[in-house]
Amino acid sequence: MKNVLLVGLGRFGKNIAVQLSQMGHEIMAVDWNEERVNKVLPFVTNAQIGDSTNAEFLQSLGIGNYDICFVTIGGSFQNSLETTSLLKKLGAKLVISRAERGVQEEFLLRNGADKVVYPEKQVAKWAAIRYTDDHILDYMEVDASHAIFEVEVPARWVGKTVGELDIRKRYNINILAVKGERTFNAAISTDTSFAETDKLLVLGEYKALQKCFRI
Repeated sequence: MKNVLLVGLGRFGKNIAVQLSQMGHEIMAVDWNEERVNKVLPFVTNAQIGDSTNAEFLQSLGIGNYDICFVTIGGSFQNSLETTSLLKKLGAKLVISRAERGVQEEFLLRNGADKVVYPEKQVAKWAAIRYTDDHILDYMEVDASHAIFEVEVPARWVGKTVGELDIRKRYNINILAVKGERTFNAAISTDTSFAETDKLLVLGEYKALQKCFRI
């Protein structure tokens, strides 16, 4: 369990509050808008109405006591930038800020953000990859060049083993798990075989995955 400060309670901020609550974390939620604060009260440990660009207000929250500070302010990049900078100056351990446009990421990183999330871009990329190929069942970005795909077993792999296919050497990808109709096998070995109805969780570079599964 971690202590989390969440600044900005629009749709994105509220969704983060809900997810953090389900994971059992302690959450202090902050927004200048009373209505937004009231809407997240069922999901947070505590909440305050206040101006996050005010150093005295932020200082009163005990910034150094939080494991993570999320800045999810939408609509005003100036407020997001000022809040990010103040949090770092006040001793925040880890500041994760939201960007709404690509150019904002660089400014946030220069002004105190340890990490930047870009939800619109990330969701757009996920949707484009997920729904433009019938073989991809799910997708998660690991970094700029690597991803985890959930894919159907290629027809040419059915009835064969990992060892026979020599997957890692031939395709430069890793099989993380095999999902059967009622089973889930994460203990992959050279003897692991594939059935027609299996689904695979695979990790690798985008180019290698695209080439292997003809995406």
